[in-house]
Order: sequence, then structure tokens, then C-alpha cells
Amino acid sequence: MRIVLIEDDQIIADFIQKGMKEAGYTIDHFDDGFMGLHAALTNNYDVGILDLMLPQLDGLSILDQLRQEKKDLPIIILSAKRSVDDRIKGLRHGGDDYLVKPFSFSELLARVDALLRRAQHVVEPTSLTFHDLSLDLLARTVVREGKKVDLQPKEFALLEYLIRNAGHVVSKTMIMERVWDYNFDPGTNVVEARISKLREKIDKDFGTPLIHTIRGLGYVLK
Repeated sequence: MRIVLIEDDQIIADFIQKGMKEAGYTIDHFDDGFMGLHAALTNNYDVGILDLMLPQLDGLSILDQLRQEKKDLPIIILSAKRSVDDRIKGLRHGGDDYLVKPFSFSELLARVDALLRRAQHVVEPTSLTFHDLSLDLLARTVVREGKKVDLQPKEFALLEYLIRNAGHVVSKTMIMERVWDYNFDPGTNVVEARISKLREKIDKDFGTPLIHTIRGLGYVLK
């Protein structure tokens, strides 16, 4: 999947590029409106991430032209403008989603994934399976090797996040932002504690361990 990022703040752009590449996306960055619009019109992208306050050509003007020539390209607006009127204006000019700065990367990634699913008409599954482990997302139940595993709500949310990212390392920060939905506190051990409890329930009494620690990086289900 290929993303076009039009953002003139280099710190934010570097942050987004690093995260998207780690998540497996190809991303092209442009720091002014004219270059970004030209790239979006002449290349095949799956989603666009667009700042509103840009040099050369502003984000709303870019949206107007994109909607005339590339009506189906999903666009997420990133902006420090946070009023309801600003959000309404961005959506009415053709934005598919609006995310206010500052933002967490995990939320941006989730919104990109949601837009891609919508564009591809992907139906959200009601269950998830990995190896001999299965999660029923409606009943909120877990089964491994045919045996029911009782999990607390946060343990279930943590396991769901791991299985949705199976084979990919997720950092402690990403887990905190996605599962606990608050800013990362480097002094807390809540992630380590929940991973330990989850291992006791998911791995301890079964033959093959699924939850692995990648030292210095995070955790992976494999």
C-alpha cells in the first residue's frame, strides 16, 4: 500500500514516515502544496495524509482539485485547527477523515487502515484466529486448543491487538496508546504486567509459546 504525505512540518513528517514504514507501508513525502498535488494527481496512491496550512498551495485548495480529478482517493486531514467549523470545512471540501494535532501515531495508523478497508469494501471480521488460538470478537471469548481461556477486558484487548498485528513487533508505546488510550508513561510497568498475566493464561499450559519479547523493541505474536 502506498501513501502520499503532504506536510511541511519536518518533525511531524519524519515521525509519520518512520511509523508508516515500520507498519509496512510505502510513503512519499512532499513539503509544499504544489508538489504534493502534482504527485497525488500523477501517481497511484491508496491513501493521502494532508496538512491544511501549507506553503505554495493550501490544503483545502488541494482537496478541491483532487476531488475534481481523483474523487476516490481517501484523504485524512491533519491540522492544528481544532474548532468544529474547521473540521466541518475540511470534510465538506472532500476530506474523508480529520485528525487534530497533536495526535498519537497508533490512532493515525488505525484511521488509515479503516479508510483502506472502506475503500476496498472489506467487511470487518467477527473473529480472529492465529495458530490454535481463536478470538470471538462479539462474544468476547478466547479458545486455545479447544479450551476456553478466561481473560479480563484489558487482557482481551491486548491479545486482540497482538493478534491483529501477528508477525509484527509492537512497541510498549504503541500498546499503551492503543489498548489503554493514554499517553505513554515510561515509568509504568502496566504493559509488562499485563503481558506476564496474558502469558500465564495463553502460553503456560500449552505446548507452543505464542507471545514473544523482542528485547529493546517490544512484543510479537508468532
